[in-house]
Amino acid sequence: MKFKGFLKDVGGASRVARARLEAFAAASAEPVRDDPIGDVARAWHPGRLKLKVVDIREASPTAKSFRFVRADGGELPFFYAGQFMVLDFEIGQSLISRPYSISSAPSQARGKDGFVEITVRRSRGDGFICDHLNDDVKVGDAFTALIGCGQFYYEPLRDAKRVVALAGGVGITPFASMAREIAAGKLDADLTILYGSVASNDIILKDELEALEGPRVRVVNVLSGDEPGWTGERGFLSADLIRKYSQGDTTYFICGPQVMYRFLREELGKLDIPARRVRFEVFGQAKDITAFEGFPGDLKDATFRLTVRRGIREDVIPAKATESLVVALERAGIRIDTGCRSGECGFCRTKVLAGSVYVCPENDGRRAADRDFGYVHACAAYPTSDVTIKIPIE
Repeated sequence: MKFKGFLKDVGGASRVARARLEAFAAASAEPVRDDPIGDVARAWHPGRLKLKVVDIREASPTAKSFRFVRADGGELPFFYAGQFMVLDFEIGQSLISRPYSISSAPSQARGKDGFVEITVRRSRGDGFICDHLNDDVKVGDAFTALIGCGQFYYEPLRDAKRVVALAGGVGITPFASMAREIAAGKLDADLTILYGSVASNDIILKDELEALEGPRVRVVNVLSGDEPGWTGERGFLSADLIRKYSQGDTTYFICGPQVMYRFLREELGKLDIPARRVRFEVFGQAKDITAFEGFPGDLKDATFRLTVRRGIREDVIPAKATESLVVALERAGIRIDTGCRSGECGFCRTKVLAGSVYVCPENDGRRAADRDFGYVHACAAYPTSDVTIKIPIE
């Protein structure tokens, strides 16, 4: 910093303003059409892209991996290991979006031959999109997608060099991306994955993860099922097991089903871990909203009128009390932007003009001002009366 004296320093703002006005006066009247900063921003964050499926392979008896490239042959945008992509589907009259953690490494997306992969497990009765992907999607199919969403990634300025990942089921996918990036020498971290599965013959990405093991990547499979002959770790991802594989300053990343999150919050609480060292991935919409405290039990079977305003257009559609506003809109074929579907990202931020809604307490990622002024994240809001909302025009 250069000091020129008290009066000159205090008067610096006026000098800058005068210099700006002089620069404006000397500038050409022709508009400057080059936008190099904008070009870089658009290259890194191009918005929704058209992708096509170029490969499908089994990741386990109940899951498949899907490889995508840009349909126009262009390069894929930047993302961090651990982030997710949002895929758009048109099924019948419904317009549906779903987030899926990326299981390939960011370095595999670079260049003209770059690709991005997701790994999706068949549902257990509560996810028809997962089943649609596994049963109906084929090589050559095209989708629109948004790549590089979410905050679940390693940040060296925030996270410890040692990382213990706690994964359950298909929650292994962001850690597969991290492991691949570390093995490729593109991510400077030491990763131990404690991966909970029910049976050894249904460990997702088992062979691929084992092939990545080395000095900086370790995979520990933990079976909760009673399987004779299994010589590895058994049970759940308990505090004792986590302590066994932890060493010194460690950051813990957690991704899996909701029930695992509730269990692990209690187990991690036994280990006296600083809150800044624990990272939970968002887990999607609540499986059973009626199980949450405060939800009106007498509305379990209720259906309400949802009035949707978009500009001067107004539509009235049915909305079940046990399904989020986003699901009601998707069933009616009304497009609303979604990202995480967990109440965190705010893509589906919506103004409630009339009526009442119940907001899932575990998915309420709104700002305080939004709560005060009647905004909700539609993926986490459930109608408890006839409701009128206003959504952006697509």
